[in-house]
Amino acid sequence: MADVRNIFVVGLNDFNRQRLETLRGAERCRFHGIIAPEAVYDTEEFDIAAMLAEATAELEAFEESIDAIVGYMDFPVSTMLPILCERFGTTATSLASLLKCEHKYWSRRVQQEVIPDFIPEFTAFDPFDDEALTHIGEAGLYFPFFVKPIKSSGSRLGFRIDTPEDFYHAIERLRDAIGLIADPFNTVLEHADLPPEVAAVDGGFCMAEQIIGGWQCTVEGYVFDGEVVSYGIVDSLRYPQVLSFFHYHYPSGLPEPIQARMRELTEMVMTHIGYDNAAFNIEYFWDEVQDRIWLLEINTRISQSHCDLFEKVDGISHQQVTLDLGLGQRPDMPHRQGDYAVAAKFFYRVFFADARVTRVPTPAEVAALEADFPGAMIDVQVAEGQWLSSLPEQDSYSYALALVWMGGDSAEQLLEHYDRLSARLTFAFDQVQG
Repeated sequence: MADVRNIFVVGLNDFNRQRLETLRGAERCRFHGIIAPEAVYDTEEFDIAAMLAEATAELEAFEESIDAIVGYMDFPVSTMLPILCERFGTTATSLASLLKCEHKYWSRRVQQEVIPDFIPEFTAFDPFDDEALTHIGEAGLYFPFFVKPIKSSGSRLGFRIDTPEDFYHAIERLRDAIGLIADPFNTVLEHADLPPEVAAVDGGFCMAEQIIGGWQCTVEGYVFDGEVVSYGIVDSLRYPQVLSFFHYHYPSGLPEPIQARMRELTEMVMTHIGYDNAAFNIEYFWDEVQDRIWLLEINTRISQSHCDLFEKVDGISHQQVTLDLGLGQRPDMPHRQGDYAVAAKFFYRVFFADARVTRVPTPAEVAALEADFPGAMIDVQVAEGQWLSSLPEQDSYSYALALVWMGGDSAEQLLEHYDRLSARLTFAFDQVQG
């Protein structure tokens, strides 16, 4: 076809290729993988410089038009995209605007300029500074508070701190592992012109923040030619008394006035940041008791975890948004044209310190469950003989053994179906610790 578009997707795997090929306009697109999936999925070691060099060489050798360079993942993919797009003249937001979202300290400073009443107290600290706890107190933060790296992925290396002992335990973990993200993130920072107060706080630093909480949700949105559009809000529901996610639920069950206020805040902060022609999502809390909204963090991508939810409820994965924006056009996202009224992604978890897996559901068992629950998809995350501690991208409190996507007519039906399905997911362990 004369008008075929060449779309380069960082970390493209077979699952996402199949989903991309169902998008509107996909028949006029040719999808090319760039940077192998194993280099950015299920690993904790990222050689940013090598990946950028590899991608640059491959793109330079391509003899046809390069119409878009896109990705759907958090770090390191999100931070490489503006660099590659600038080099090859494709549409993306600027690296500076992206870092104003992803560098947690810079992001809080920028948010403070425009929506100060909707963010927690915060300060940056060096985890290798033996006086760090004293400096946090001098900044006005007292127990309890939360600590996390300046750049993190998921809930990894995030800790609630209630006592000095909690802090020193967290510091030990952070000192041991923070370099896995700090070093590659610093490689990205070298490509940016940072304000002095931000440049002094590199990827090896951490954040301490006032504890915030409540009903958690994510506003999925994009900016196109300066116009901020929020097209869906997904609830993030946790297991009782712990920080681990139980399931994502779409559409949100929040009161409409709260959703409307979150959309207003989203427009204010993304406009102020100068983010443009790219997708994003913002995580919020609504503290129902105090009727207060808190902005938790900004992510510079769609959430892959939500793709199936939008497909089930709205009729197409919101990868549509990223594809259209990458091509420099307004996203063509349907609304409530899917097969289900509600949808969820469940995390089937265990709360061990560690254990060795001795049995997982068989492919036949998984297929039988998916047949018994139409629309369900089950992705087992572990293998027999595997230690849970070897799983990447886990939070500090539990391990996700399987991911389960389901659709339904109501929230109540969805939970009832998941209870019945999960009761038939059979795992076994030995040498359980914790």
